[in-house]
Amino acid sequence: CPRCGGVVFAAELVLSKGREWHRKCFKCKDCCKTLDSIIACDGPDKDVYCKTCYGKKWGPHGYGFACGSGFLQTDGLSEEEISSQRPFYNSDTTSIKAPEGEGCPRCGGMVFAAEQQLSKGKMWHQKCFNCAECHRPLDSMIACDGPDKEIHCKSCYGKLFGPKGFGYGHAPTLVSVNGESTLAFPEGRPLNGPKSENGCPRCGYAVYAAEQMISKSRIWHKRCFHCADCRKSLDSTNLNDGPDGDIYCRGCYGRNFGPKGVGFGLGAGTLTMT
Repeated sequence: CPRCGGVVFAAELVLSKGREWHRKCFKCKDCCKTLDSIIACDGPDKDVYCKTCYGKKWGPHGYGFACGSGFLQTDGLSEEEISSQRPFYNSDTTSIKAPEGEGCPRCGGMVFAAEQQLSKGKMWHQKCFNCAECHRPLDSMIACDGPDKEIHCKSCYGKLFGPKGFGYGHAPTLVSVNGESTLAFPEGRPLNGPKSENGCPRCGYAVYAAEQMISKSRIWHKRCFHCADCRKSLDSTNLNDGPDGDIYCRGCYGRNFGPKGVGFGLGAGTLTMT
């Protein structure tokens, strides 16, 4: 055995570059870590080492070499030598200009394959691929191409180019915050058009099939189908037709047309002392 000099028998034999070692002697010379065929390294001094100790003794020296802190050594190197071995990196993407119309739309620099991001056939630098408004980094899931030839996140795109007006869209970002409304009928009723005798009892205008609600053979607009007193929206479960030809919710119907006196009705809204 190269380590202890004893005879090595077959039952305890470990081979390393044709040399026979005892199993208990087959460990790193420096840190005494037990070795196997995966991590054993034969050193130029004819001894065996683990990968970490081998790198410290005979690996390249200086910042940035090898695979971990065990290999980062500065032994015998001056600051100038260390700096000269550091790789040069220039983060300025505009230093290499691209031909007109071929570079990054944001900075105009040349876009190489390792840093490119695609958006509608245009190539962007990875660091330039962010929202033009809020500068949020984008990816293929949230990037939106705007009509201004810029890219935006979904929220900013909705604010800039989405429909304006209260009640539009599926998220608060698509609701106008400047008070402007593009609704054709801001008050919920048409401002012009033919009135009809058989029209909606509330507004008098014609009711089309797409917006009709039926109550005792009378046809109402969906937007007009609410309680005459509290203006609560109605449906077939809480609708009550009053004797005055209007419609009410259960509470208002009971107060107006239900029996009077203590104990009558369906709730506090219908209990009166008159």
